[in-house]
Amino acid sequence: MKIGIIAAMSDERKQLSALLSGLHEEQNGLFRYVTGELGGNTLCIMECGIGKVNAAVGASELITHMHPDVVLSTGVAGGIDRDVAVMDVVAASEVVYHDVWCGMGNEYGQVQGMPARFACDDRLVRLAASLPSPVPVHVGLVCSGDKFVTGLQELEAIKADFPEGLAVDMESGAIAQVCYLYRVPFLSFRVVSDTPGAEGHWEQYENFWEALADHSFGVVKAFLESLPAKLS
Repeated sequence: MKIGIIAAMSDERKQLSALLSGLHEEQNGLFRYVTGELGGNTLCIMECGIGKVNAAVGASELITHMHPDVVLSTGVAGGIDRDVAVMDVVAASEVVYHDVWCGMGNEYGQVQGMPARFACDDRLVRLAASLPSPVPVHVGLVCSGDKFVTGLQELEAIKADFPEGLAVDMESGAIAQVCYLYRVPFLSFRVVSDTPGAEGHWEQYENFWEALADHSFGVVKAFLESLPAKLS
């Protein structure tokens, strides 16, 4: 199976690329891809850039040029639930935009003409939920928007609209929408790097990359290794 992996930032791409064997790089369309092997599957990693537009363009290019069987959005996210801690993982069962409103007749977060929420592939969700890991893997709602959420007031506003939200990021919603349109199985699988609203939030985020990222991305490796040669 060919697994397309989209990371937003170079730090995330480097962490993921280090997991692979038999690496080679290629330019195809607008992006460079790192391809290698892990767990009996071929992984194709790209760095799309931060935010919804970059993520949507990246997902479209990945699907068009590399033809993956599944697409994963991975990297880091902010934890927005009291049960989700730094270094935990959130596997999205659904993804929603926390910054979209298209007016009457639409739910908050819904792009008109699209589902109110984008459901992740149930087979991938079940694999993530059953992953044997010392790191807690939470399954639930991921909220996406074009804003790095830092303050408690911002967090509370998102939780007011989406009380069951577990994490926030800036790309998974757009990637989920593209995969919905192209009918490609999708999962957002994110390591929690920080908890918006916490005291010293920015230092928390920086400390994650300095001290914890290598350890935390081990659970991403375990998940990728657990993926079968074919979804059934």
